[in-house]
Amino acid sequence: MVQQNERSQGITAGIGAYSLWGLLPIYWKWIDHVPAFEVLAHRIVWSLLFLIGLFILLKRLPLLAEDLRYIAAHPKIVVGILTSAFFISINWVLFIWAVANERIVEVSLGYYINPLINVLLGVLFFKESLSTRQRSAVGLAFLGVLILTFSFGTVPYIALTLAFSFGMYGLVKKQTQIGAMTGLIIETLFMMPFALGYLLFVHETASGIMHAGTGWTPLLLAGTGIATAIPLLLFGSAAKKIALSLLGFLQYIAPTTMLILGVVFYGEPFTTVHLISFILIWSALLLYSIRPKKQL
Repeated sequence: MVQQNERSQGITAGIGAYSLWGLLPIYWKWIDHVPAFEVLAHRIVWSLLFLIGLFILLKRLPLLAEDLRYIAAHPKIVVGILTSAFFISINWVLFIWAVANERIVEVSLGYYINPLINVLLGVLFFKESLSTRQRSAVGLAFLGVLILTFSFGTVPYIALTLAFSFGMYGLVKKQTQIGAMTGLIIETLFMMPFALGYLLFVHETASGIMHAGTGWTPLLLAGTGIATAIPLLLFGSAAKKIALSLLGFLQYIAPTTMLILGVVFYGEPFTTVHLISFILIWSALLLYSIRPKKQL
């Protein structure tokens, strides 16, 4: 009974995390009048402040201090966290920019491609082997991207960069073996000087930094920390309580939600070529996710 309750809580947390990530473009749309790099800087600053407040509330500051001492004594981990901070910064700023520039459909494509990028990274860095079915799935996804590329005369660089940057972020995180909450607070701590420096360079006053006098903008900018941290905390809870295979299935909630938002609510184009490419990628994901029954 306890295990069933824990599994139900994990599923609820997973659905919550991916649903919030899927709805995140709405939030960025509310502040699309603020340049993407400014939003990124605010996201870093407020995420750090929110997480520190959460550590204080949960009385976990001594544990954080212990983690920091351990990391400081292991230079390879420091390099790993700096690298993960670099990749997540690329991912965040491109996501924000793409939403502000009516590219939500391409963002969703990136997060559909991401699981298959993870497969390729696993093969390249961990020498993981692929079955014929799995290789076929990767080939189908690659064909979908090629069709988009040749039909529109340009590489879907937003989708591919989002997929690769998040894939590399996950790869580095896997190798550093730092918890999600601790890792995020240290990543944002490393990025904080650059974020503050950029905000001070762009604006001379605190009111300018917060876009005072522009309605809800100051509160929305401050809220970027909560919008960043809450889904990550839910994801961390889900990852501990349910199988990774189930978590992997739930992750498609986010790009599907983004796709619906982009096409239905924000009127972004979804052509026949888009449909063919997405069908190939959806088929690839389905093919890769199906687990063959064990032979008796």
